[in-house]
Amino acid sequence: MAEARVVIRTGGGLHAGPAAALVAEARRHACAVTFACGARAANAKSILEVLALGVKDGEELLVRAEGEGAEDAVGALARVLGEQRGRL
Repeated sequence: MAEARVVIRTGGGLHAGPAAALVAEARRHACAVTFACGARAANAKSILEVLALGVKDGEELLVRAEGEGAEDAVGALARVLGEQRGRL
């Protein structure tokens, strides 16, 4: 298992643009990937679940992956989040 905590700084939270980029990256990995914010959790490969988290700008997102390639998945998702900062 691998995990990382990332503060969301997209300028608008995890709305459709950044959420779609994250889901697309999560789907590239065979391992199970989840996002959690507070007590809420979502399958990172489901756009509806990710949007339903309602993550606002400034909130912390826990990215967790389990299975083969978990470390690579978490690293790739953290990079995507970093790339989204202030762009969307």
